[in-house]
Amino acid sequence: MTLIKSISGIRGTIGGKVGENLTPLDIVKFTSAFGCWAVRQSGIRKIVVGRDARISGSMVNNLVVGTLQGLGIDVIDLGLSTTPTVEIAVPAENAAGGIILTASHNPKQWNALKLLNHRGEFINHDDGKMVLDIAENCDFDYANVDKLGNVIYDGTYMRKHIDRILALPLVDAAAIGNANLKIVVDAVNSTGGFFVPALLKALGVKTIYQLYCEPDGNFAHDPEPLPENLSELSKEVLRHQADLGIAVDPDVDRLCFVSEDGSKFGEEYTLVAVADYVLKYNKGNTVSNLSSTRALKDITERTGAKYYAAAVGEVNVVNKMKEVDALIGGEGNGGIIYPELHYGRDALVGIALFLTHLVRFGKPVSALRSTYPDYFMSKNKLELDESVDIELIIERVKTNFSHIPQNMIDGLKIDFDHGWVHLRRSNTEPVIRIYAEAKDKNTADGIIKDVMKIMRTVV
Repeated sequence: MTLIKSISGIRGTIGGKVGENLTPLDIVKFTSAFGCWAVRQSGIRKIVVGRDARISGSMVNNLVVGTLQGLGIDVIDLGLSTTPTVEIAVPAENAAGGIILTASHNPKQWNALKLLNHRGEFINHDDGKMVLDIAENCDFDYANVDKLGNVIYDGTYMRKHIDRILALPLVDAAAIGNANLKIVVDAVNSTGGFFVPALLKALGVKTIYQLYCEPDGNFAHDPEPLPENLSELSKEVLRHQADLGIAVDPDVDRLCFVSEDGSKFGEEYTLVAVADYVLKYNKGNTVSNLSSTRALKDITERTGAKYYAAAVGEVNVVNKMKEVDALIGGEGNGGIIYPELHYGRDALVGIALFLTHLVRFGKPVSALRSTYPDYFMSKNKLELDESVDIELIIERVKTNFSHIPQNMIDGLKIDFDHGWVHLRRSNTEPVIRIYAEAKDKNTADGIIKDVMKIMRTVV
């Protein structure tokens, strides 16, 4: 069991001892710290709260909302929602910030407080440090009984979010509706179970098959939308002779597809495909993180635009996108960031753009996938305990490959002629993530094997 206190939020497992897990006391402590920070930064006493459908969500929500009221902060409670929906609601409500109650792709025993600033974007390093300092010092200012905050329950933002997507110039609902698509949706029994079908209906899709769309938090499989977790979705696509399958994670900020033949489109290629569509109509730069496929760089540069890499983490990608005025960006885990809507990973806008791209392409999903550079990515991780010196591990690998070009802006990335490897400390789990990419599986797996062998000499 563990509690991870990072600049972007507080994540941990439910139950156990205070300070070691995400217990009620820890939830109150860090909510108090964030609420105080948000009011001191903005002078606004209003915060938006939303949650995914995981089992602990109601309990965590009650503690968070009650704590914010105790600080004299008004709460706009969206109830069961999505991360991108809360991101949109924060500036729309002129709020001081937002708290999303979700552990994203983590299993059901996890939950988290994901923290947003007044722009509806994840707080940066300096802001996160201030929140953690306030928590460490218990520097809280609670309200007296006459100045407690109020709660407004607002269930309108799903519709508002969808309406904003429909209004985007590159979303063609008429074309999608005329294509008579048959789509299977796997929402891993979280809030995507009603957000994704609602979006598809608004886009004119008439035939929707729902798989694990009951938002009760009982995740039917590992909630991370990776190919190995989508076997049932593939079977359902084939069984229904559907045009494609759509999978999202519990808070609906990650997206991947299954092709009509049951093959996995690949979460790395979600951003590639959507960026390809956007770049067909507008020339501009793209951004992804260091652990994402080279394919985005390839399709960007063939349009004459520039590709840029950022450190892993949504806030880092967003900062880089703003710096280089990128048209689109995101992460290879299936996260689409489309600034014309907002600066946050958003599976819903990704679905709308992808479906428009698909119907204008006029061929099956598998044919669309075949138009992109074909790389193979191997993803692994090394689980650690607190006694392990992570920096020593990274330094050992760096030394062993000192003759190869390296990038140190986020962990260590080594660019070989035949591929690359990136190793870094996870922001969400006590592990080192090791990703490698090459033109074939054996080469990528071989890179991982060589690096893991060096890492284990330290562990």
